[in-house]
Amino acid sequence: MRLIRRALLGLLLVALVADLALTTWFRVEEHESALVLTMGRATRQVEKGLHTKLPWPLETVVVVPTKQTQELQFGFREQGGQVRLVEDEALMITGDENLVWADLLVEWRVQDIQQYLFAVDDPERLLRNATAASLRSVMGTTGLDFAITTGKFEIQDEVERQLVELMNAYGTGIQIIDVKLQDVEPPKQVAAEFKAVTDAREAQQTKINEAGKYEAERIPQARAEARQLLEQAEARKQARINQALGDVAQYKAIYEAYKANPTVTRERLLLETLEQILPGAEIVIMDSSDGTVKYLPIVPGGGGGQ
Repeated sequence: MRLIRRALLGLLLVALVADLALTTWFRVEEHESALVLTMGRATRQVEKGLHTKLPWPLETVVVVPTKQTQELQFGFREQGGQVRLVEDEALMITGDENLVWADLLVEWRVQDIQQYLFAVDDPERLLRNATAASLRSVMGTTGLDFAITTGKFEIQDEVERQLVELMNAYGTGIQIIDVKLQDVEPPKQVAAEFKAVTDAREAQQTKINEAGKYEAERIPQARAEARQLLEQAEARKQARINQALGDVAQYKAIYEAYKANPTVTRERLLLETLEQILPGAEIVIMDSSDGTVKYLPIVPGGGGGQ
């Protein structure tokens, strides 16, 4: 009997030592934070590294991946590389009373570990419900045509804004990193018609882009051509001005010579004019007052004859 008691006491001591060895220290990884609870009450938060605490049940530790971005899949689930549609989440009504499939991905992380653990019973379930409320609210005010064509970014931005407001209002300790709208698809009965609309819009946008590209190329070219024409016109203008100034100077010189010696200047001008209008001709000037013919050959460049 005494041996049994000693054995039980030995086992108790071993259990106590094991408890002290196993529950008085803990490790926190780089992407984690830990909240230490003393008799169930939060007393301190610690980051990565090896830490000590009082043995259980005096103190316990809750470790949360606060620095790790987590994902919430809404309207679909990805398992083993296969994507499965969750119809009760994805099916919703648009602002123009059409049915549509819509799913999105929410990236989030724990910002406040104490709020995350104690503010609400199930913060991740609350996040899913808030995501559903935000997406349905936005889709309920959006037309189907806009939702499946050009409205993707506006929809996801508005969903993110509403989701952030809800998380802050409930004090969940969750930070929304990003919201990515995956797919918005019309009902199968009208999928072909909406695909034709989408293709037409894409073709229209392609033409607009091509026109913009042509405009971007043509306008600088036209401006360069206009600049070149202006420069040529300016050059011709200056040449005409210079020519006119030269003519004026020449006329002034002739006029001054004429004033100095009118007879000689008049004859010289006459001969120069005859050379211009009758190039290469032999001109004879006759004076028959005494019956003798005087011959005066005028050949451009000089020379003589009889």
